[in-house]
Amino acid sequence: MQLSVIILNYNVRYFLEQCVLSVQKAIQNLDAEIIVIDNHSSDDSCAMMKQRFPHIKLIENKENSGFPKGNNIAVREAKGDYLCILNPDTVVAEDTFEKILNTQYWQLNTGIIGCKLIDGTGNFLAESKRGIPTPWVAFTKIFGLYKMFPKSTLFNKYYAQHLAENQTGKVDILVGAFMIMKRELYNQLEGFDENCFMYADDIDLSYRALLLQKQNYYFHETTVIHYKGESTVKDATYMKHFREFMNFFYQKHFKRSVFFNLMARFGAFYFSIVKVFKGKSKPKVKPAQYILVSDNEALKEKLVLKLQKSVERIPLENGKIVISQTISKAKNTEVILDTNYLGFKKAIVFLEENKIKSLTFKLLPVESSFIIGSNSSDDRGEVIII
Repeated sequence: MQLSVIILNYNVRYFLEQCVLSVQKAIQNLDAEIIVIDNHSSDDSCAMMKQRFPHIKLIENKENSGFPKGNNIAVREAKGDYLCILNPDTVVAEDTFEKILNTQYWQLNTGIIGCKLIDGTGNFLAESKRGIPTPWVAFTKIFGLYKMFPKSTLFNKYYAQHLAENQTGKVDILVGAFMIMKRELYNQLEGFDENCFMYADDIDLSYRALLLQKQNYYFHETTVIHYKGESTVKDATYMKHFREFMNFFYQKHFKRSVFFNLMARFGAFYFSIVKVFKGKSKPKVKPAQYILVSDNEALKEKLVLKLQKSVERIPLENGKIVISQTISKAKNTEVILDTNYLGFKKAIVFLEENKIKSLTFKLLPVESSFIIGSNSSDDRGEVIII
């Protein structure tokens, strides 16, 4: 078997469903399998998998065993020569796996390959490519120095800014939301380190590949949506976890850093103060108008009843989604992309090309009865059953 796609799920039932649907489309021309491992979710993720995807291997953990252990359990069941570690809150294009598996970058010393990730608003996710987070590099990340001096080699290493988002090349660290490697390498590395519950596990795995003289690559020629979720909110709790897991990484590979520990503690205090002054997060603003990209008039009428607002349906024009400038510049416009009509790749491309503040997006997954999306990489997004 060529490829095994491993999806570790925890309480994101609808995102998981959309993810599996997109992966199914992406492996149609490959000898591949999907393995979903559930970390004892309290929602109906497992029931959904059994009902909708009875042919897909489902592993049900009796406890939340964390990201590393969960993936290691699933990989032991995998048959593919290549492994893809994939988050459930992702959407892949129909040609994502074919492009990566057929790339010229697979050589004897290739380690892990990642790809371009965007959030639910179409914005590039900088963690798609990163450098080794030494104490100094982590310091530049905590205090945003990489933003102030993006071209400085002294400050821009955390997000590997020597490479542009649309430039393929070697990087040190890749993100666990999407990474592909040979199963042989995964086994050689003995998988993710189960002493790390989450956060630093992908950093550790990427770094250990480098220690084996492997070269990791960021591959920009395919784009995957990663909705991310609430775990990315930059507050004092985030800083606490960031410090704990970076210290885990330092203790394992370098030595405990007093400098980093002090700076991270100060960073946690700083973010807690910022949060106090920010106050409560603003409530979500409901869209003033909706655009449906589809050929399905019945779907439009269904959405009108559900959303209690007018919905303008537009078809493709010469294979492209064309929205007038008047509509695109209007405030609070939500575009609903019917992937039954468009496919996932065109939907992903549209998000990338229309990342403007006035537009938000939701996808209707193939053969599904819900629309799903996120207006911010700091929250879990929204699901509307139709």
